[in-house]
Amino acid sequence: TGHEIVAKDGRYGPYVTEVLPPAPDEDGGAAAPAKKGKKPTGPKPRTGSLLRSMDLQTVTLQDALKLLSLPRVVGVDPDSGEQITAQNGRYGPYLKRGTDSRSLATEEQMFDITLEEALRIYAEPKRRGRQAAAAPPLRELGTDPASGKPMVIKDGRFGPYVTDGETNASLRKGDDVASITDLRAAELLADRRARGPVKRPAKKTARKAAAKSGAKKAVKRG
Repeated sequence: TGHEIVAKDGRYGPYVTEVLPPAPDEDGGAAAPAKKGKKPTGPKPRTGSLLRSMDLQTVTLQDALKLLSLPRVVGVDPDSGEQITAQNGRYGPYLKRGTDSRSLATEEQMFDITLEEALRIYAEPKRRGRQAAAAPPLRELGTDPASGKPMVIKDGRFGPYVTDGETNASLRKGDDVASITDLRAAELLADRRARGPVKRPAKKTARKAAAKSGAKKAVKRG
């Protein structure tokens, strides 16, 4: 298209978007900027959220164009006549056919899944909650020299982390999922082990129960 593409950090995470030129007015000149509070008219720029394995500082033009190609049309369901698309959502990659959505196992499937593979996914019963398949790791690494177990990078509630199945260590600022080395991952795990287990605050149930019991006794004496 010849449009400029920029990477930004938004409300729901990092994303890429194309910068559209201002639409000309009726006289052929540049249109005046939209007034505050008023939505601009005209075509909307294409946008795409970065994949979990991508970093805002290292995303390339090729990566951006790949993201802007979504949603991708996989094909048409021969039985229902509905179009099946592969999309990147807030909770990960998924297929959409009408109002029926199915999660995909990996982000790469959005770009290479075939119609035959998509139909097989839709032929399976829809799984929910604990029956749903666990999300695959973002990246597989080598063996941790301390535990002798394989290390993987997973996506957690507070961001990506490295684990050997026993110890979890969050990636720190400057660590990139796509380029982190086995040595660095092992260092993070070793540092986490050195800090010991996470201390949880003691439960206050017993104290509350004792306080209530004391209050009842005081009432009886009065």
